[in-house]
Parts: sequence; structure tokens; C-alpha cells
Amino acid sequence: MTQLKTLIVDDEPLAVERMQILCARLPGVQLVGTAADGEAALRLIEALQPDLVFLDIAMPGMTGIDVANMLEGRTNAPAIVFVTAFDQYAIAAFDAAAVDYLLKPVAPERLEKAVARVAERARMAAEAPADAPPAASARYAQEFWVPNRGELARVAVSDIERIEAERDYMRLHAGSRSWLIHETIGALEARLDPAQFLRLHRSTIVRRDRIMRLAHDGQGNWTAELASGQQLRIGRTYLASVRASVTRG
Repeated sequence: MTQLKTLIVDDEPLAVERMQILCARLPGVQLVGTAADGEAALRLIEALQPDLVFLDIAMPGMTGIDVANMLEGRTNAPAIVFVTAFDQYAIAAFDAAAVDYLLKPVAPERLEKAVARVAERARMAAEAPADAPPAASARYAQEFWVPNRGELARVAVSDIERIEAERDYMRLHAGSRSWLIHETIGALEARLDPAQFLRLHRSTIVRRDRIMRLAHDGQGNWTAELASGQQLRIGRTYLASVRASVTRG
């Protein structure tokens, strides 16, 4: 089994010790060092070239988000898995291209899943041709992590049928379930691949392949009917672009 060279970064000694114990139980993890602050983390990352960094967020001085942002775009940058006691940093964490986001105290099974995701990503990168162009959708979100009963739940973008605004939140609908995320519809739209999602209304985004037909009532009002049977109003501002997009598809 390929070993992931792993660095733990946390300013709390007990948190570091717990992560060391948990990592020691995982056969795919090779612990190469620990750091207590962001500056030390950057020095060790440069020296040790780890594959994976378990990174705390709320640290004195440079935060974990700062560290991740400084690593973004570097050649051979390590995979980042944030480990924190706070769920409010989730959006910033995934904007910083984190692979996963673990809440303290970290459950062993959650840690194992996070490591498996990093290992799979490393395997895919190793198998990709050296001259392969980046995927067209690589710059768009592939998943969202949303608060759910004191934890964070992963919602795959591919599972989302529609997104609707609810005051200061957006509701992500996936099958029979839905989740709220604290983000504006404009910011959310910018993170979604426009080849897959359409803005229907100032408060609605829908997955393009879920649209079965467009209909009008004879008075200039249009709706989009989804595969689920849901009918969504199309705002007049967006009607031309929706019709053009569906026709192109």
C-alpha cells in the first residue's frame, strides 16, 4: 500500500497527540512531523514535501486558511484536510481547495474516509498522462460541506437537482433531502459549472439535465418542469439565456 507522508499542524498539544494516535492506526499514513503554528508548517512542508497535511484553522498568527492559500498553486502541493473545532470555516476551507474538513474530536471512521479520499486523488493524479490538460470543470465546485446536526455533511454537486434562496441562505435539493448553506446565490452560481447549471430566476438555480421541458401559460410566463415533476418559474431576465442554453444542448 502506498504510504502518504503526513504532517500534523495544530497549536494544541493534546490535539496533536490524539491525531498521532489515530494516524498510527491507519496503514496508509506515514507521519513525518508535527508543527504548532502556520510559519513552522510552511517550513516543514518545504523541507519534508508531505503528501497530506492535517491542518488546524484557528491558530495564533497565521491561520490554517492562510497556510492553505499560500500553498495553492504550488507544484506538488500537499493535500489539505482541515481539522477544527468550528464548522463556520467550511466555505473558506473549500475555497482554499481543501480535500476534506474534519470536526474535533475527530472520529476514527471519518479520519479513515478522509485519508481514503486523499489516497484516491493521489492515485488518479499518478495515473493521468503527464501532458493531459486539466478537466474543464476542475475550477468549479465538485461538492459542498454543509452544517447538519452539529456535524458537516458532504453534498456532491452531481446529486443536486436545484438550489433555491431562503432569505440569507441557499437550500440545496438532492433527491428527497435538502440542506441549507449560508452563501449568496451569486457567489454560489460562480462556483458551479455553467455547462451543468442554469440560473432560472433571481432566487433559483437548476441542474440543466434535470429539465424535461419548458412551458408557458399564454401570457408570457414560463416555467421549467424537472424530472421530479417540480415546476419552477423562469424569471423574464433569464428567459432568453435559458431557452438558448436548452436549445444548444
